Amino acid sequence: MASMRDIKRRRDSISSTSQITKAMKLVSTVKLQKSKTAAENCKPYFNYMYNTVTSILEKAGDINHPYLQGGKEGKKAIIVVTSNRGLAGGYNSNVVKLITKGDFKKEDVVIYAVGRKGHDTLAREGYEIKADYSDVMNNPLYSDAAAIGNDVLEAFAKGEISEIYLAYTIFKNTVSQVPKLIKLLPVSNDVEGVEKEAEGSDDPNEALTLMNFEPEAEEALDLIIPNYIKSLLYGALMEGMASENGARMQAMDSATNNATELIDSLSLSYNRARQAAITQEITEIVGGASAIS
Repeated sequence: MASMRDIKRRRDSISSTSQITKAMKLVSTVKLQKSKTAAENCKPYFNYMYNTVTSILEKAGDINHPYLQGGKEGKKAIIVVTSNRGLAGGYNSNVVKLITKGDFKKEDVVIYAVGRKGHDTLAREGYEIKADYSDVMNNPLYSDAAAIGNDVLEAFAKGEISEIYLAYTIFKNTVSQVPKLIKLLPVSNDVEGVEKEAEGSDDPNEALTLMNFEPEAEEALDLIIPNYIKSLLYGALMEGMASENGARMQAMDSATNNATELIDSLSLSYNRARQAAITQEITEIVGGASAIS
């Protein structure tokens, strides 16, 4: 059995840790309110942008454009949105697993890291880090998403990369965050998707009607696709911020509760050890008195 001094030292240490986790929970709760509002305000635009652009391209017909065809050569680029700090439960590891446990070959992938945790983990795993935008996660802005989008699109246009993916976390609510991997480019415009859309339409011919562009399809796509990429990136940054704070709040709440239970258990052990020591001293005193008499 551990000594009273050891039990007391461990209990005090856990009590100090509990105060830290409780403070971190409060900080995360405050940050969550702000980031949650930003994510919820951004989500409708994020979803409509994705659905609208994919719907347009599904009805675009046979258009020969790099954003639709993609390159035959070049690696696959994955924009990975994680956090700069840990202590957020499985938030960062779940995003990383989308790449490490997915169907990607390590030698065919380059990483555009947004967040130090994803950057460090994937670098240790041997993935090529093409660019690091970790500072963006301190206070994400649309201009940051635009800068990342421009860099990735430039590499795509040069043929350095053939596909672009986005790995981030969807913020559903305070206790639920879902890791997600979506393909940004090349955007699919196959007929199968149009036919599926037509099945749920009152007028099947409406979904099959080709999209008309003004002035030209290629020129319109040059304007639409970059804004589409930047909007989705900004939405992912907002979702990531909310998910990070929600995950950290839950992790710190669990840590605080576990610390409280452990402190109660150690207090009980301390009291038992203290009572045993007192009983032993009384027994020794009584025994000594009996021997004298």
